[in-house]
Amino acid sequence: MKFLQGLFLVAPLTAALQLDRRGKVVYDGYKIFRVASGSDVAAFEAQLESLEAIDLTHNHGHVDEEHFDVAVPPESLPAFDALNLTSQVLSDDLGADIALEGDLAEYPELDFSAAALPSLSWFSAYHAYADHLTFLKDVQSSFSSNSELITAGKSFEGRAIQGIHLWGSGGKGSKPAVYFHGNVHAREWISSKVVEYLTYQLVANYNNDTTVKSFLDKYDFYILPIVNPDGFVYTQTTNRLWRKNRQTRSSTTAVGTDVNRNWPYKWDGEGSSTSPGSETYRGQAAGDTPENTGIRTLGDQLAASKGIKLYIDWHSYGQYILTPYGYSCSAVATNSAKQNTLSRGTAAAIAKPYGTQFTYGPTCATLYATAGGSNDYVTDVNKAELGWAIELRDTGRNGFTLPADQILASGTEAWEGMKYLFANM
Repeated sequence: MKFLQGLFLVAPLTAALQLDRRGKVVYDGYKIFRVASGSDVAAFEAQLESLEAIDLTHNHGHVDEEHFDVAVPPESLPAFDALNLTSQVLSDDLGADIALEGDLAEYPELDFSAAALPSLSWFSAYHAYADHLTFLKDVQSSFSSNSELITAGKSFEGRAIQGIHLWGSGGKGSKPAVYFHGNVHAREWISSKVVEYLTYQLVANYNNDTTVKSFLDKYDFYILPIVNPDGFVYTQTTNRLWRKNRQTRSSTTAVGTDVNRNWPYKWDGEGSSTSPGSETYRGQAAGDTPENTGIRTLGDQLAASKGIKLYIDWHSYGQYILTPYGYSCSAVATNSAKQNTLSRGTAAAIAKPYGTQFTYGPTCATLYATAGGSNDYVTDVNKAELGWAIELRDTGRNGFTLPADQILASGTEAWEGMKYLFANM
């Protein structure tokens, strides 16, 4: 989820990249390493500066496990080896990993009537952005008496930030909110698929499962699968590893702002960057991205209405359940004991289908600092009872390029976790 703020971040996603004849970035031959940074992170950054390596994620939650996952281009591999760093190979070929995701599938794969719930085959492949919109529309049509399509503003390039609102027997807008969104970071494709799977299960089981019906009868669900549509489209057309939005600014040639470092709360602290070329660039001012404005405004409205019971910002990768706070490793949420109990129980429920292990705990202390992050804003400004971020599969072997054959399993285990959480929160 996070990139370094150091020296080798500005160049990697521009100067070193090769394009194929369609204009898409080619990652063939890149090797992914998990590298122990040691105690002097600045020196580590300096060593990697000239390699044009792409930093995929960083874990500093535990000193004995501190590491960076980096993708090293083939021309830099001899120089990387010469550094003699403590490392392990996670992938021999990033380009081959991307190929394993499979081609974007056409939708619908199966014929169905306009009022029928789409096929579960949706979760057997990744899809183009336009198909995600069609899928959401079809889910809403199948549950038309208890749902509506919603938008949370527009992206920088003018795309509507599309979502769905689900409710139960109490009627529209009558209960506290559960607020989910995915793909704020463009390359994290599994996040939107899992958010859609959770939506699918709520709709599919409302009329035949009393437990699921009780969830929708107790809470209104507001679900936005893809809140960075411009970046998401760019990952499909041009650069699979793009992270930020596609916002341009007159003061720089660098493109994009990290929408999840742009929330106007504890915005200018550790865990975000002032450099427009950084992957954690926080923007020129707090809340100055249109995507953040849209999803924040919706959250503000929900908080002012019936309140927010649960907020989850869905990400990948690493397998973490992250509670407040990200801006500080010492700040403690007022209901931290309850959050710890619920996150532990959620992790246990997630593990039931396939044994997948999720680490849980406060964001900064467990993973890394995230100034200007979503769950801190929703917790302290919107007064949500639970403000979480969840990092989905895996722990690094495939990382952001999770094969399509893991989509359904990722959704299945997340649904088990959410069933526990909805019943116990």
